[in-house]
Amino acid sequence: MSQPTDPSDAARLALAEAWIAQDPDAETRAELASLIEGVRAGDTAASAELADRFDERLAFGTAGLRGAIAAGPNRMNRVLVAQAAAGLAAYLVERAAPGTTPSVVIGYDGRKNSDVFARDSAEVMAGAGVRAILLPRLLPTPVLAFAVRHLDVSAGVMVTASHNPPNDNGYKVYLGGDDHGSQIVAPADAEIAARILQVAESSTVPELPRGSYETAPESVVDEYVRQTALAADAHTTQPRVVYTAMHGVGWETMARVLEAAGFATPSLVEEQIAPDPAFPTVAFPNPEEPGAMDLSFARAREVDAELVVANDPDADRLAVAIPDAASDDGYRRLTGNEVGLLLGWQAARRAAAVTGDSGPNGALACSIVSSPGLEAIADAYDLDFEATLTGFKWISRAPGLVFGFEEALGYLVNPGTVRDKDGISAALAFLSLVAELQAAGRTVADHLDEFVERFGCHDSAQVSIRVTELERIGEIMARLRAAPPASVGGIRVERIEDLSDGFGGLPPSDVLRIVLEGGARVMVRPSGTEPKLKVYIDAMSADGTVEERRAAASAAVSALEAGMRELVA
Repeated sequence: MSQPTDPSDAARLALAEAWIAQDPDAETRAELASLIEGVRAGDTAASAELADRFDERLAFGTAGLRGAIAAGPNRMNRVLVAQAAAGLAAYLVERAAPGTTPSVVIGYDGRKNSDVFARDSAEVMAGAGVRAILLPRLLPTPVLAFAVRHLDVSAGVMVTASHNPPNDNGYKVYLGGDDHGSQIVAPADAEIAARILQVAESSTVPELPRGSYETAPESVVDEYVRQTALAADAHTTQPRVVYTAMHGVGWETMARVLEAAGFATPSLVEEQIAPDPAFPTVAFPNPEEPGAMDLSFARAREVDAELVVANDPDADRLAVAIPDAASDDGYRRLTGNEVGLLLGWQAARRAAAVTGDSGPNGALACSIVSSPGLEAIADAYDLDFEATLTGFKWISRAPGLVFGFEEALGYLVNPGTVRDKDGISAALAFLSLVAELQAAGRTVADHLDEFVERFGCHDSAQVSIRVTELERIGEIMARLRAAPPASVGGIRVERIEDLSDGFGGLPPSDVLRIVLEGGARVMVRPSGTEPKLKVYIDAMSADGTVEERRAAASAAVSALEAGMRELVA
């Protein structure tokens, strides 16, 4: 057998063989063994793949872990998950008050190995002295987020990769106590990551002690259903609805919530209703992606639906579509900003009804890359407003929160129940809005017009630049900082705010905010979960008729989009 010619291959091969020796998964052991054979045979592609897997480690950050399932420290697998569980357990034990036992609740969705990773986590954490509770079956992410608070545990873990490609999986971490069930933020992420690395450097997986875990009672799910159903308003109509779970875990829980809230069972996209880790009908299981909702639109045309509702695979996101004669499909998916503004308006009206003339009673919050229209709503209803860094780990922490959203189809409508985005409760809130409009003889399209009349037209667009080499993203950000543009798409730049050192009370973040003449805004940042550079564009017009406002805002957004595509090319 030939030997590798690159001296660094020898070191990687030794690491790979040591990995196989501790890996409890026969599938990843076999595929890594095959890769080793390729390297020993002189296959340069195999050498590059081995380097990619072993030269770096999958980073544990504020989004937890997320990556493709395969062997090696830069992939998702049972070795990495066991190390993560042991590291998180060490962190929880260190933080626990003297004489107390820390606790964790663990959930999992329908992706490949989600159940395996969840059981491994429960056993390893139990072996490390943590009371470990496993949810009774595969369930949506919002149920896990709810369980952290409901069971009053120290932490929560959700095994999911949300809407990532089929072969990905991930590991979200929530904290109880003073964090109130929100996802981790700095410095907890770095502290947990350090303990995970200590485990990886000092122990093998077979050496990690394992213990017995508990299984949560069905009453946890029952209580989530009961409390979520309270997000619905009283209604006298039953809109015709089509629902898809996008091959994920949302339908069982969604069906129970709809029934508890008094809504009829929707027409289903049967091909996508059951959990399926292969996601056979979609190239990318994300309702935002082109073509992902084609089957939903086809079903909607069959039943003449007034609303299409889609969850992503772990049901923490919501997409909705409404009839649109101008669309080739007969339906138009609303943007995340449109849904967020309508739900924010609904939440503000509810808050005002409770407070009357007593002044602000709560806050609306959204990420800095989401529509500024939410602040206009807060001002109109005398509510506080907070713009946070991207992610519900930040939005959920806004003081006095009554509603929060981010443009990536994430909505938090019931902060007293779940401190994370929740596609099920958001769907119920939106369905309540549709029923209310229907009872008054109006449609969602009418309501969007009413929004423009009252708050102006807030138009938006997004540009995503997918890269094969992450260094490319850093190069573009460095170029924009070194040579900031004087104009974008013919619109003069008033100032550029660099959030890398913190700005306006926000924690430091790799974000550039370009403020333009006329109140338009462009945000540029690397994606936190995918190899993409993301550009967010917002413009507003409050002059003229509804049609004139839309035309003006749309023209500004189009010009800015063309200009930014040139700048980041």
